[in-house]
Amino acid sequence: MKRFLLLLLAPVLAMFLTGCGYNEIQRLDEQVKAAWSQVLNQYERRAELVPKLVNSVNAYMVNERTVLTEVTEARAKVGSVQVSVDDLDNPELMARFTQAQSQLSSALSRLIAVSENYPQLKSDGLFRDLMTQLEGTENRIATERGRFVQAVQAYNVYIRQFPTVITAKIFGYDVKQNYGVDRQGEIMRDPEVKFDVPAPAGANG
Repeated sequence: MKRFLLLLLAPVLAMFLTGCGYNEIQRLDEQVKAAWSQVLNQYERRAELVPKLVNSVNAYMVNERTVLTEVTEARAKVGSVQVSVDDLDNPELMARFTQAQSQLSSALSRLIAVSENYPQLKSDGLFRDLMTQLEGTENRIATERGRFVQAVQAYNVYIRQFPTVITAKIFGYDVKQNYGVDRQGEIMRDPEVKFDVPAPAGANG
C-alpha cells in the first residue's frame, strides 16, 4: 500500500518541484559552481607559471631580490589557501583566498614593472614566452571571473523571486556572495602585464 502511494505521489511531487523552481535552482547552482571551477583552473595555471617566471629572471635581477622574494612568498601563500567549488559558502576561507590572489597579482605587477629596467631580460626568449603565457592567463582569469559574477547574479536574482524564494528557504539555498563584484570593473579590464618591445636598430631611420 505504501509503495502504491509513493508511486501515486511521485508525479505530483515532481510537478511541484518543477513548478516551484526547484529544478531551476539546481541548474543555476551548478552553473555557479562550474563558473567558479573555471576561475580556479586559471588561477592554478597562473600559479604554475610563477616559479618558471622567477627562475627566468633570477640571473638578470641580481639587485632585485626584494621583488623576487615578494613574488615567491605570494606564490607560497596562494598555495597554502586551497579552495574548491564547495567552499563558496565559506566567507572566511574565500576572503583569505581572494586576499592571497590579490597579493600575488600585486607582486607580479611589481616584477613586470622592474623588468622594464633590464633590456637584456626583455629580449630573453624564455622570459618573453612566459610573459605571453602570463598575459594570456590573466586575460582568461578576467574573463572567467566575469562569467562567475554573472552566474552568481543570475542565481541570486532567481532565488529572491516569488514563489522561488519559498522553495529556496525550504531547501536551504541562500544568496551567494559574489566574490569580486565590488571590483568588477577592475577584473574585466585588460591586465597590465604587457611590456614594450625594443624597436630594431634603424627602425626609425
